Amino acid sequence: MERALSSAGISILFQDSTLTLSYAENLPRHFAELFFAGGSDSDLFGKAHGDYLRTLKFKVLETGTATNAEIDMDVDGEVRTYELKVQRISNGGSLGILSVISEVTEMRHREKVLKSLLRELSHRSKNLLAIIQGIATQTARNTLSLDSFLAKFRGRLQSLSNSQDLITDSSWRGAYLFDLAEKQFAPYWPETAGSMPIFGINAHMTPNAAVHLGLALHELIVNSASYGAIAGGASSITLNCKEAQHNGKKAIEIAWVEILPNRTEIHEFSENSFGKTVLERVVPSSMSGKAELRLVPGRIEYYLQIPETEFEILKRP
Repeated sequence: MERALSSAGISILFQDSTLTLSYAENLPRHFAELFFAGGSDSDLFGKAHGDYLRTLKFKVLETGTATNAEIDMDVDGEVRTYELKVQRISNGGSLGILSVISEVTEMRHREKVLKSLLRELSHRSKNLLAIIQGIATQTARNTLSLDSFLAKFRGRLQSLSNSQDLITDSSWRGAYLFDLAEKQFAPYWPETAGSMPIFGINAHMTPNAAVHLGLALHELIVNSASYGAIAGGASSITLNCKEAQHNGKKAIEIAWVEILPNRTEIHEFSENSFGKTVLERVVPSSMSGKAELRLVPGRIEYYLQIPETEFEILKRP
């Protein structure tokens, strides 16, 4: 019997109708050292747990209804969780209590981790849905036809999806700037243009920063592919990341500099365009950062300062 109990990882504890301990089998070492015939639950589990179990077990004796209980014990400086399945038994006409004890520490830990992950997933999903709703609303406000809306909205959703892929692959820890930029560039970068123009510090962005920076890069890249340097051969774009200061604290600055094919042209970002709103307002505010979009003859420049709460520098050039 002892071997069977040991292989099953359970212990048994018998008590008479006064809840005096009479017999135990396969108790864990820290309980076995405390057990003695004639003792009580308080001797095994401590006074607080003992008082709780005493009340519970007397109720089982009275009603005959089996029940379960869980207790947390400090064992060698580590909190362990035990489940007790308590039932009334009859032995030669005398009533008593049988407790089947099993350790459920790892199971409860996994449950807590799973619940935490589910809460985090729910939180992130709600944030993502809010972003999608904002994209849909703002895209609709700044397009004049259904076809135009669908094209722009699908592109922005794909951008969001690309960023989310990187975040998910990292177990929700975020994404490296270079990986994020390459994902956004890939659908639009011409093969003849050589390597993608990404330089400087490959900062690791938080999930929040990765999502919003991905949206900013998408607007810049799509605009360039439609009207700017990528449309003209893509030889005159640089995306550079360097260390900076924001409000007197550590930050990084991401700089997009694009030379337009027509050196006298002032780009047509309109005052009400969603792309301009994303770059100047949505992205910096989402990260408590600062952004500046400069539209001058023959150039598009975008500077985004990101505070240290939204990145880590794990790799340096």
